[in-house]
Amino acid sequence: MVNLKARPFYLSDEKIRWVEETLARLSLDEKIGQLFINLTLRRDDATMHALIHDYKIGGVRWQGGTLEEIYEQNRRFQTESRIPTLIAANCEAGGNGAVAEGTMVATGAACAASQTLETVREMARVGAAEASAVGCNWTFAPVCDVVSNWRNTIVNTRAFGNDVEQIIACSKVYMEEMRKAGIACAAKHFPGDGSEERDQHLVMGCNDLSVEEWDASFGKVYRALIEDDLESMMIGHICLPAYSRKFRPGLKDQDIKPATMAPELLNDLLRGELGFNGLIVTDASHMAGLNAAGARRDVVPGVIAAGCDMLLFFNDPAEDIQYMKDAVADGRISEERLNDALYRILGLKAKLGLDALRFPEKEGLSVVGCSEHHKAAARAADESITLVKDTQGLLPLDPQEKKRVLLYFLQSAPVSLLDGSDPAKKLLIEELEAAGFEVHTEPDYYELEMAGQNKANRGRMMAKRSMEKMRSEYDLCLVAISMKGYAQSNNTRLVYSVGHSYEIPWYVHELPTVCVSLNYTNHLIDVPMMKTFVNAYASTREYLHALVQKLTGRSPFKGRYNELVWCGRWDTRL
Repeated sequence: MVNLKARPFYLSDEKIRWVEETLARLSLDEKIGQLFINLTLRRDDATMHALIHDYKIGGVRWQGGTLEEIYEQNRRFQTESRIPTLIAANCEAGGNGAVAEGTMVATGAACAASQTLETVREMARVGAAEASAVGCNWTFAPVCDVVSNWRNTIVNTRAFGNDVEQIIACSKVYMEEMRKAGIACAAKHFPGDGSEERDQHLVMGCNDLSVEEWDASFGKVYRALIEDDLESMMIGHICLPAYSRKFRPGLKDQDIKPATMAPELLNDLLRGELGFNGLIVTDASHMAGLNAAGARRDVVPGVIAAGCDMLLFFNDPAEDIQYMKDAVADGRISEERLNDALYRILGLKAKLGLDALRFPEKEGLSVVGCSEHHKAAARAADESITLVKDTQGLLPLDPQEKKRVLLYFLQSAPVSLLDGSDPAKKLLIEELEAAGFEVHTEPDYYELEMAGQNKANRGRMMAKRSMEKMRSEYDLCLVAISMKGYAQSNNTRLVYSVGHSYEIPWYVHELPTVCVSLNYTNHLIDVPMMKTFVNAYASTREYLHALVQKLTGRSPFKGRYNELVWCGRWDTRL
C-alpha cells in the first residue's frame, strides 16, 4: 500500500479518504484511462468527447492552439471529467512552454550562465503564473540532467549544466516557485540524459556511467530533489547498464532495457535506494527509445508492470487502451501494481487540491505575455549572455567606426519553404539598425528557394566573392547561428544551407568577424576560426536587444561560460 501521508504527498485523513473512495468507485475502464496522458493536437468536439467520456484519460498535455483555445480545452477537460485531470505543460524556460503567447524567460543554460538564482526564480515564477492561467497544474520540469558530453544537443540548453551543486540549487528554486502556484513538478529525465550524444526519440539512450560516477552526479541530484519533496519523476527511455547489472548480476546485453521498462531501475534504485515515493511518469511513448525495446502491445503495459504509474501519450487511443486491458486481464499487470499506480495518481491529484477543484477565471489570461513578464525576460537576457572569447580584441563595436555590417544568418532548414525564414533574422536586423549599423544580409539557399524555386539557386550560393570589393563595401561581418531541432538527428550541429556555400567562414581574415550562437553552446567545434564568439542562449526580442547592447559596449557581458564550450579542443580557444 502506498503511504500517502509520507513525502511527497503529506495527505490528511480526509484527502486519503477521497483517494480511497474515488478508487473504490472506478470502473475498470476508468482505472485504465487514469494511466494515460494524451497529447492533444485536435480540439474538435468529437475528439474532446472521446478523450473525456470514452477513454477517460487521467492527464493531458497539448501542442499548438491559441491562448483561448487552450484555456477552453483545459476547462472542458477539468469540468467534464468525472475524475479531475492532471494538466501538464513543458515550462522549462517560462510560460512559452504552456502557450505560444507565453513568455520565454531563460533556458536552463542561460540560468546557469547568469550566476544568480534570481534568473531561474523569475523563469519559474513567470512560467507558473502563465501556466496556471490556462488551468495547468503539472510541469514536466525541472530538467535536472547533468550535461557532461559537449556533443549532446538534446539537453544542451535545456539543462542547468554539469555542476551538480548548481543543478541542485537551480532545480530547488524552480520547484519552490512552482509549488507556490500549486503546480507539481516532474523532474527529468531519470536515469539521466547528457552523458551521451544520442536522442531517445531515435534510439534507446544509454547512460554509461559507472555506479560510482552516477552516484556522485545524477544520483546526488535525484536524492536532493527527492528530499525536497519532488512530486513526480519523468523516466527517460535511457538505460543505465552499470546499475542494471548491479541489481541483476549476469544480465545479458540483449536484456538491458530503457529505464521505463527496467524494474531494477524503477523499483530497486529509484524507489528503493533513493526512496522516491512520488508518481512516476514515462517520457513520450512514441519515441523509438521505448518502441525499439519491444512491440507496442508489450511496451505499453510493460512500463506499468515495470513500475511506472502513467504512460505519456497515445499512439492509437483505442488500441493502446486495449493493450493495457489485455495485460490486466492476463495478469501481466497485477491488481496490486494497478492499484499502486492509481493510489499515486489520485494522491497527486488530491495533493494539488483537485478533489475540490475551482478552474481559473478567464480574466486571468491577461497575465500571459504581460509587460512585467517581458521585463523579467529582459533581466534574464542581461544577466546571462556570455562573451566566450574575444582573442582579437574587437569588442566593443562602435557603429560609427564599423557601421557597414555584412550579416550571415545561419538557420536550420525549414520543415517547409512555406514556413518562411527564421523570424529572429528580421529581429536581429532591426536591433542592429536601431543601434546605428547599416546591415546587408546575404540570403541563404532556403530564402532563395522561398523567393522562387530555381535550379540556379544552388550555383548562386556557391559563387565566389571579390575580396577587395567586399573589404571596400563592409566594415564588419556578423555571423549569427540559429540552429535548432531534435528527433531528426541524434545531435544538431552547424549545417550550411548548401555545400561549398558562401556562408562558410572564408571571410574571417578579410573582415573583422563576430560570431554569435542564438541557441546551442557548443558551436565552436564547427567554427574554431572565430576569434570573437558569444553565446546568447535565445533568439527572442529581449535577448537580441541585450546582445546588441553588449556588442556595442552599452551593457557589460555578465554571463559565465561552461568549460564544455571548448568541446575538448585546443583550437577552439585561439
